[in-house]
This record gives sequence, C-alpha cells and structure tokens, in this order.
Amino acid sequence: MSQYLFLPLVILAINPTSGTFQDSALSPTQEEPEDMECGRPEPSARIVGGSDTQPGAWPWQVSLHQGGGHICGGSLIAPSWVLSAAHCFVRNGTMEPAAEWSVVLGVHSQDGPLDGAHVRTVAAILVPDNYSKVELGADLALLRLASPARLGPTVRPVCLPRASHHFTHGTACWATGWGDIQEADPLPLPWVLQEVELRLLGKAACQCLYSRPGPFNLTLQLLPGMLCAGYPEGRRDTCQGDSGGPLVCEEGGRWFQAGITSFGFGCGRRNRPGVFTAVAPYEAWIREQVIDSEPGPAFPTQPQESQSGPQEPGEENCTIALPECGKAPRPGAWPWEVQVLVPGSRPCHGALVSESWVLAPASCFLDQISSHSPPSDLEAWRVLLPSRPRAERVARLVQHENASWDDASDLALLQLRAPVNLSAAPRPVCLPHLEHYFLPGSRCRLARWGNGEPAPGPSALLEAELLGGWWCHCLYGRQGTPVPLPGDPPDALCPAYQEEEEAGHCWNDSRWSLLCREEGTWFLAGIKDFSSDCLRPRAFFPLQTHGPWISHVTRGAYLEDQLAWDWGLEGEETETQICPPHTEHGACGLRPEAASVGVLWPWLAEVHVAGGRVCTGILVAPGWVLAATHCVLRLGSTTVPYIEVYLGRTGASPLPQGHQVTSAPPLLCQTEGGPWVLMGMAVRGSRELFAAIGPEEAWISQTVEEAHFLAPSGTPYWPPEGSNLCPPDLARASGSPQAALFLLLLTPLIQS
Repeated sequence: MSQYLFLPLVILAINPTSGTFQDSALSPTQEEPEDMECGRPEPSARIVGGSDTQPGAWPWQVSLHQGGGHICGGSLIAPSWVLSAAHCFVRNGTMEPAAEWSVVLGVHSQDGPLDGAHVRTVAAILVPDNYSKVELGADLALLRLASPARLGPTVRPVCLPRASHHFTHGTACWATGWGDIQEADPLPLPWVLQEVELRLLGKAACQCLYSRPGPFNLTLQLLPGMLCAGYPEGRRDTCQGDSGGPLVCEEGGRWFQAGITSFGFGCGRRNRPGVFTAVAPYEAWIREQVIDSEPGPAFPTQPQESQSGPQEPGEENCTIALPECGKAPRPGAWPWEVQVLVPGSRPCHGALVSESWVLAPASCFLDQISSHSPPSDLEAWRVLLPSRPRAERVARLVQHENASWDDASDLALLQLRAPVNLSAAPRPVCLPHLEHYFLPGSRCRLARWGNGEPAPGPSALLEAELLGGWWCHCLYGRQGTPVPLPGDPPDALCPAYQEEEEAGHCWNDSRWSLLCREEGTWFLAGIKDFSSDCLRPRAFFPLQTHGPWISHVTRGAYLEDQLAWDWGLEGEETETQICPPHTEHGACGLRPEAASVGVLWPWLAEVHVAGGRVCTGILVAPGWVLAATHCVLRLGSTTVPYIEVYLGRTGASPLPQGHQVTSAPPLLCQTEGGPWVLMGMAVRGSRELFAAIGPEEAWISQTVEEAHFLAPSGTPYWPPEGSNLCPPDLARASGSPQAALFLLLLTPLIQS
C-alpha cells in the first residue's frame, strides 16, 4: 500500500460529515445510570511518554477480530455497543458480514491466554448513510454485541461528548491501540496495548499543514467532522492497525472520547498530524441507532471548568516543522560522516542516522561477522564522530539479512553504547522513505563510504547531478523492461559527475555514497556504485528500499518526506516507458559496417585540442563541425584553446604520439528512407549515454544556416528484432541529459 495514499486500517482517522446532526430532537439531560459510570478507569499509573499501558488503564479499549486476528480497535460506549471506524468493515462499497467479527473486551496483551478478557460476537454493524471512503468523512461505525459485555475493573464504557462539547486546542489527549509502532513495523510480542499522548490541533492550523504540498502534490481538504491531533515535528502518532480506536481527553475526572482513529499520510511524519473522526458531531446519529438500548451510551454534561476555559483563537499560527537532519555547513563538511575503527582493519566510513545508530557497509566487517554471529571483539571497536574529542564505543552490530550475497543490501547498523547529543556538532543525515523520488537534475555529492582507498583529485571534483530514471535504468537494466515510475523504488541512481576523470583512474578501488540535496537538506540517496569498469555514468544502489529495515532496527532514524517535487509541465515521468534494444556496442546504433571504398563515416572528424586531447566531431555543414563542449574546453574555462580539425581520415591512420581519443562517437541512427541522422552527442565520460540533439535545433540553425534537419516525416523507425538501429524515442526520452555543444567554424588552413 503506498505510503502517500490515505492509510485506513491503522493510521489516522478523519471524519468529515457532509451533514452534521443536531441534538435538539433528543433528550439533552440524559445521564448515565449510576451503576454504569463512564470514563472512570480504576486508579493506575500510566507510563507517561512511554509505550506500554498498564492493565486496566483504558478499560473501554476493545480489539476487533476477524479470521482469528486483530484487525481494528474500538471503544465500549455501552454494555451492548462498541464505537469504531466504518472503513474497518466496508470493502469496495460492500459491508462485511457482522458474523465474521468478534469483540475482545478487557484484553491487555494479545499474546497467549487472554487473562481477564472475554469475547462477544457481533450482531449488527451500522455506518452512516453518507459514508463512502475515509477521505470523504463520516468514518464511524456502531457494533451491536450479541450479548452485553461483562462490566468490571478492566471493562468499562467511555463517556461521549455532546454536539455542543468543546475540546480546547492544545489539550493533551491519548490514543491507544495494538497497531504498528512505525510504518510497516508491527507491534512486537507480547502485543501489549500501546498508548501515545497527542495534542489537539485546531482546524486552521491542521489545514495549513495539509495544504502545504508534499510529494506528488498530495494535499488534504479537511471536512466538517474531522479532528487533528499530533505534533508538527511528527514522531508520535497512531499507525496501521489502530484504526477505529479511541482518542480520549480527560475533563473533570472523566475521560471523553474526542475522536476515532481513521487514516493519515504515513505514521508520525513531519507536518502530517493524525486526522480523526470527531465524535461530538455524531451525537444525534449515535442516539438514533441505540434508542432502544438500556442502558445506552452516556453523554455527560461538559464540566463547567472546561466550558469556561480558553476559547478558540481567532487565528492560529501555522508552524511548519523543518527537518532535524541533513544540515551541513557546506558541501563536503558532513557532520554525519563517521569512521568505524576495527582492530586490524582499515577505517570504515559510514553515516550517523540517529542519536544512537551508525549506518555502514557490512562488507567492512565480514571477517568479524562470519556465520552471522556477533563479533567477539566488539568491546574494542570505536566510532569517530565529527568534532567529538573522544571515540564512541559500540554496543551492538546488526547486519542486513541479505548483506552477504546481495551488493544492494551491503549494509550494517552499529548501535552506540551511549546516545550522542545532537545539539552539538554531530548531526544525522536524512534518509528517504520507500516512495521517495529523487528528481532528475538533483544536485548531489559523492561522499566516502566503506574502507576503500580515497579517489585521486581534490574533493571539490565530487559534485554530481542526477540523470533521469529512463537513462539510468535502461543503461544498466535489461532491454524491454519497464522503467520504474516515480513512487516505485528505482533499480539504480545515476549521477553525472561535473569533473573529468584523470586518464588511467576509474576509482574502482574507491567506495562512495551518494548524497542529494532537497530544499537545503541532504539525503543519503545511494550506496556503493556497482559499475565494474570505466563505464559512465556510475550507478548507485538506491537506499529507499532499505528505509523500513533501518527504521525497524533503529526505532529513531530520521526518515524524511520528499522535499522537492516540481516536475515541470511535461509530466513524462508518470508515463510508463520501456527500455530499447541493447546492442553489442552500446545502447544502440554504433556497430561498424563493411565499406568497399573510403571511410566508414564520411561526416566524422578528428578534433585535436592543444594539450594532447582528441575529440570526435561531426560535419554538419561545409564549414562547420559540431563537438562536445566538455571535450574542447576544460571544466570552468572560457578560453578557447588552439584546435585543429582533420576531415576524411577518422580512424584511418594512427594518432600523433601522445594523443588519444577522449570523447566517444556521436549517436547516429538510420531513417526508414536510408539517410543517417545525428541523434545525440556522448555525455561526458560515457560511451552509452547521449544528450539529445533535437532540443538544440534552434541554436544550431541560427548559427549554421546550411545545417539540415530531418523533416518530421523522416523520423527514425523501430528496427526489426536483432538489428542495431536506434529506437525513435531515444532522443525524446524523459530525463535525457541536456546537450552541451561546441560549433567550430572551419578556415581554409584546416586540412581536408
């Protein structure tokens, strides 16, 4: 289930009601019978700020079972009635049979015998007529028990608010349930009832948070009957499996149910508070359904001290919480960069991902963790953090279960013996959620990773820019496979480096991680490039797929929502694309063919640049040659060097002493009518990745009037299977690199 869709069944609850009910037709003075006092649990000490509840602390909490297991939560409101969420029982517009459900009351731990608990079957399930799906509100349900519950110290009803009841913004309330403790992280044994303190948010403040576009421009319009609770900074919330459970607030010694857990955007994410179904607007509907029940639900009068308390503010501040991770004073000065020191081994570079955990390659420690047993000398391990005078000790090492055989899972987490103070110099790096989509063109940097040797050249040369998913996936993937859409985990991330690699150095002995910046915040996007030769661009294993594992182990790593999502107007990223055929010599179309006379490609030229570089150029008009800028000009230079161009001899004679070709050939494709067309120029450092020429037509035409462009009817055709011609959509592929071209005006002094 996508994390960026509404998550019913355990997360936050929303209850917009298209028509609010009035309570004037019902008795406003009805109180609960003396023998069924609501909202008063037995005295017990709760663990404030913790997770596990004490037995009997929330005696109205029930567990709704289907097929023998917990599905949703609910609250006892009368001996024969339970209040829950409609989405727990309605599937594709159809109500599930009541006979399939049972209610477990008085349960604390769901592991083993349910001591002190008892079970009731469900006789009927009622939902409002206007309920259709959670984001449209009215997400509540009433369950009539086949026989009344047995009331006692651990089974008591909760009080319900009247329609006029007012819950003050900022009130500390409590949500309870047996749902996931994090996204995709189920509650562990012994499945003890959990509690979390949440603060009520006013509608204006909550709407402000949900009006701020997030990934995929997903926003939420709060409707009447919706109630928000949580914190802008997130990290405390209900989650999957808590749906239907109660949100209760204490007033005058009684607990009133303010909301019902319905749905939300993930669990505990920044600026995405929980959205609950407000109970008060449904007083009339609830009374109408239980009118013949004795005793029925209790709607006590709101305590006077609460009614005379602070009124709703006219306007509320909208406080957007900023990420607490991924802040660096400047690129290269990474406050999360750590070194793990293991006796007898080279230092292993990793990253701080929370107050207590470090992420690093498992391959650094293979000698110490063979057979998946804990290292015997862990006491001697040390972790060096930035700006920390002393090394930190290691308490535990957790290896990814697939680390030993899958390079994409070459990860290990090391727990520090003592948490570090993040208000000081060390800061954690942000990690991406599973659905995070790093946009093409994202500005990235390479950072040390593992225990490989450092790369040649200064660190300033490690800037990179992400290429589109089409290029990266099809360059390293299989032909004919669909390219992952945004929101689906990619197979690889491909950065185009801004530097030129020195001859003879491919950095194969280096290990790098890929850091990408969004809105000033750095994310650890990829790990360990997996290309085995000098092929460019390099491809990194994406970290998105490991977010759930990291979150499960650390219970505190900083997974953050996507911060940049402007895809522009084209929207090609959302269209399914298929990888074109691969050939023996590259992505397409570069196979030499036999020629009886003359040279193979008569339009190719050798561009000799002062300093010993030789680039490949192409004759586009009698007096003009097109070449790649990166080959002619040095990075950052605007001075044109001395250049000589040789026509009609490409590859026919050896190069001068000390010269070598430093640019791959252009991409040429044959049209259906026979002529060959220049489709692209090689991207810096790559022999299989090309920048499209088509978008540069206007500039080339203005500069070179004689240049001839193919008419629209002459587009290249999709070749028969097994041929080496180009597919027509290569030059139009989503996320294709922008061409950086250099036009050379030939003079009579040039040899021909």
